[in-house]
Amino acid sequence: MEIVIKPKAFEWYKEELNLRQGDFVRFFPRYGGCGTVHAGFSLGIDKETPLDAKVVTTVDGVTFFIEERDTWYFDGRHLVVDFNEQAAEPVFHVQ
Repeated sequence: MEIVIKPKAFEWYKEELNLRQGDFVRFFPRYGGCGTVHAGFSLGIDKETPLDAKVVTTVDGVTFFIEERDTWYFDGRHLVVDFNEQAAEPVFHVQ
């Protein structure tokens, strides 16, 4: 299981969340929304410090992570964060 952040998605997060080197961004399952992995859940993000990070990737000094308690959502698959040009926002693929 790994996190892949595509360059255009990273630039979007960097600007929207005012990210700087040393910052952390958490991906987590949240109840509701339009998710494709588990019915009734979608993927959320938050700018916060890890407590028990299980999956980690760093891009340009910014660490993206998934906590141990949230790994059930991904069911051992990879999270790929790409950018949708038409919607002008990131899109998540769990593969």
